[in-house]
Amino acid sequence: MTPVRDIRKADAQDWRRLWAGYNDFYETSVPAEVTEHTLRRLLDQASALVGRIAEIDGRVAGFTVSALHESSWTTSPVCYLEDLFVDPSFRGAGVGRALIQDLIDLGRARGWSRLYWHTQADNQRARRLYDAFIEADDFVRYRLTL
Repeated sequence: MTPVRDIRKADAQDWRRLWAGYNDFYETSVPAEVTEHTLRRLLDQASALVGRIAEIDGRVAGFTVSALHESSWTTSPVCYLEDLFVDPSFRGAGVGRALIQDLIDLGRARGWSRLYWHTQADNQRARRLYDAFIEADDFVRYRLTL
């Protein structure tokens, strides 16, 4: 069992390292000021962002970044799993599964109505994991940058 917990200030350096790996994986970059703003919100208990950390033998092995929001379809919060990343040296050890299960358990305990996420269609490794929890639906995403 991989322990998963809230992100702490002491995790900042490890989170930044993994965040950089996440961005490299998706061949993108996030400006430093956005990264730091995101980290501050993850550390703020009053923020709608939820940051969770998986540990193996005291080492940060992965993270999730999720956003809680209201919905016109439910009366309780919805959780959007925006980012999930596992350190390459820990892949195959169940860290990704533990991170998703953690959000399911957390959501049930906190009364969230739904957890959802998406990934790139060709991210087969992630999709095999995600399909073990739930089949993908038939929605297509549209994204307009403002």
